Amino acid sequence: MSTLPFRPVSPDVCVAPQLTPSAMAEAAAAGFRSVVNNRPDFEHGPDQPTSAAIEAAARAAGLEYRHLPVDGGWQSPEEIAAFARLMQELPRPILAFCRSGARSSRLFAAASSI
Repeated sequence: MSTLPFRPVSPDVCVAPQLTPSAMAEAAAAGFRSVVNNRPDFEHGPDQPTSAAIEAAARAAGLEYRHLPVDGGWQSPEEIAAFARLMQELPRPILAFCRSGARSSRLFAAASSI
């Protein structure tokens, strides 16, 4: 059983708050095939894991990984379209994350409507 704090936004897409490199093996074990990081590096200081560190752990765990950093307060039409492309291209199930999970949820909802 997974201890990852994810919640489903569709049957094969989930969102989560900030994940660490060590969570990537657990994400793979939980059945996810892809991870999307929506958080800019160092958004709230130097203690946040970098995209490069998370990507290395994700790939080591056999996951596809994409970094689509977006602002927490506003996502542009171009960013929403890029997220929609990721949702179409990446193997599912997909786990998207940000600081709290809210911006990934908003991106998913907006991308689903285009």
